[in-house]
Amino acid sequence: MEAKKSLLSKPLVAALLASFCAVLWGSAYPAIKQGYLFFSVGADDTAAKMAFAGLRFALSGLLVFLFRAMQRGAKQPLRSLERADWGKIGVLALLQTTIHYTFFYIGVSYTSGAKSSILNSSTVFFAALLAHFAYTNDKVTLKKALGILLGFAAVILVNLDGTLGLSFALKGEGFILIAAFLHSFSALFSKRLSGRVDPVLMTALQLFFGGLILLVIGLVMGSPFPQSNVGGYVLLAYLAALSAVAFSLWTLLLKHNKVSSITIFNFLIPVSGTLLSALFLSESVLKVEYLLSLPLVVAGIVLVTHSSSKTPV
Repeated sequence: MEAKKSLLSKPLVAALLASFCAVLWGSAYPAIKQGYLFFSVGADDTAAKMAFAGLRFALSGLLVFLFRAMQRGAKQPLRSLERADWGKIGVLALLQTTIHYTFFYIGVSYTSGAKSSILNSSTVFFAALLAHFAYTNDKVTLKKALGILLGFAAVILVNLDGTLGLSFALKGEGFILIAAFLHSFSALFSKRLSGRVDPVLMTALQLFFGGLILLVIGLVMGSPFPQSNVGGYVLLAYLAALSAVAFSLWTLLLKHNKVSSITIFNFLIPVSGTLLSALFLSESVLKVEYLLSLPLVVAGIVLVTHSSSKTPV
């Protein structure tokens, strides 16, 4: 008898939830930059950035545990995890949270929210290239190749300054691109692991332990424990909640759908990130490089995943 398909594998449901996750992630760009102001994180204070990020993701992991506790139905017990599972979850925590967000948080602090959101959209193009080597039914076609070229052309374009010179710094734009690659790689890794480990449990563990490691590293490097006023803690709670919700939903969507059929909705991240950065940070997004690169990113993402099947890999 054929197993009943999950509601999450239905195209409309998957599209709505993936779009919701993308908009949540887009809102993180202005929220992080505002968080640096609330928590008095200096531009060159790497330790404080890591402590701030670590506290956010450790709280996110705890929120996912709370969400899981309220879930109905049978759940995979924690004691059922084998030593190999714990090892893989540890690797995922380091890749997807600790290392990834170390690069991301440092990179965001040296670039604008709008530019960061456009650069980070290269996640989709890295994912398409990695999926080509990881899966037999997710190869790079001519259409996908064109989409990837458009995407990386947008990355180059957004880094051009008014004199057509390249405005690119390793510690800023470079770190955002490294973070995008790590995010793509860890998404494929988490999809494979979700076949053995309940996705929500996996998300809770990797967020909590990855965030805790980040926090400890930040404190050891000399940062005080992150402190702010009420507004700062409310913003921190929002950042923690958006990560808990978005990561949980995204991991479930990746389990029940083909990677490229979900990553197409990443096109909403640079769009929402750019618009929300303009709204909340008063950033000027009417720059020629932004107005040209954003449509290229969207077109590239759509081309990369337009013909993708909804069948899980």
